[in-house]
Amino acid sequence: MKRFSILLGFLFLTGSLFADELLIQDTKQGLGREAIRGTTVVVHYTGKLTNGKVFDSSVDRGEPFSFQLGQGQVIQGWERGIVGMKEGGKRKLTIPPQFGYGARAIGPIPANSTLVFDVELIKVK
Repeated sequence: MKRFSILLGFLFLTGSLFADELLIQDTKQGLGREAIRGTTVVVHYTGKLTNGKVFDSSVDRGEPFSFQLGQGQVIQGWERGIVGMKEGGKRKLTIPPQFGYGARAIGPIPANSTLVFDVELIKVK
């Protein structure tokens, strides 16, 4: 019984620690140019809350989004999560509040929200 309690405590603590980190999952490896700091990237994305509610989607608008990496034009979770992707690649980014919008509520995004983005890297310039 004591071992079980220790194991549960360990799982609880490690789960809490990992919840504060940016989670990057490659769902499709790209084969084109690599996104590095200073390059302009063109992406399609869908942003969701952890309950699955979509709050924004370039896919739904039919218009990709472009920005320059490393210039502070996007949230830190994107700055960190898109570096290293290659053209044609897809990633799922799970972004904790400190790398997203933090304690600010932004439109349909509540304060202190963990954000989930499905991102496809279309082009690196």
